[in-house]
Amino acid sequence: MHIAVAGNIGAGKTTLTGLLAKHFKWEPHYEDVVDNPYLDDFYHQMERWAFNLQIYFLNSRFSQVLQFRESGKKIIQDRTIYEDAHIFAPNLHAMGLMANRDYNNYKTLFELMEGFVGAPDLLIYLRSSIPNLVKQIHKRGRDYENSISIDYLSRLNERYEAWIQGYDKGKLLIIDVDNINFVDNPEDLGDIINRINAELNGLF
Repeated sequence: MHIAVAGNIGAGKTTLTGLLAKHFKWEPHYEDVVDNPYLDDFYHQMERWAFNLQIYFLNSRFSQVLQFRESGKKIIQDRTIYEDAHIFAPNLHAMGLMANRDYNNYKTLFELMEGFVGAPDLLIYLRSSIPNLVKQIHKRGRDYENSISIDYLSRLNERYEAWIQGYDKGKLLIIDVDNINFVDNPEDLGDIINRINAELNGLF
């Protein structure tokens, strides 16, 4: 079984992935931010490193999904390959930070990979307002994220909403995270767990 958690930067994907993995005894797989050789360079010089970064993420997540299939385990994944292709890469292209030829190259590669990638059994989307994202980003204090602009986050949020509205690859659970605190409030986490059980087991 493959569960995936999607959402903008600062929405709480990594935290929720860890909490759900612990509760359901799923094996968590996180986005590679520590060993990513491009991330810091990208945030300081987006135009130079946009294509390199997106290819790295595409490669990393494609490898992840193939491993999930082979393992036969129950997996929960922090961010999906679809987010790279439908949100981050086209956003960089639209902002003029990725050249046409690079973007077309990227899209062709993703389309080839997509034929080998099965959709998750359940996609959990964490919907968040921009003020909440900004608050969470400042709270965790990653140096390379200090230069992220509100305009950049807003553009990403718009693309996330458009992608989610058209998502038809499998089961989808949308969680509004602005007014809940699944870290400190067990009831909020319990509500999310109940909703996941309902989606996976058909319990209402």
